Amino acid sequence: PSLLPTITILLVLRIGNMMSLGWERIVLMYNPLIYETSDVISSYVYRRGLVEFNYSYSAAVGMFNSVCNVALLTIANFTSRKLTSSSLW
Repeated sequence: PSLLPTITILLVLRIGNMMSLGWERIVLMYNPLIYETSDVISSYVYRRGLVEFNYSYSAAVGMFNSVCNVALLTIANFTSRKLTSSSLW
């Protein structure tokens, strides 16, 4: 009985971090031939910001990713509160 709130909170936190991937593995094998097939949002932000020196656009794309993560977190928390009556806030 006391395990359900812990599982629910951990699930909500993982859903809020769903769009953030481990981009380190992608950047290690990064070259212009595979940009179209291997780009994720994090590696795209890295390439546009630090490689192409387009800082403002890179910051905007990174902020959009963060806003999407917050929206997913809020939706997951609202659903958790309605279904199990345990939530983050």
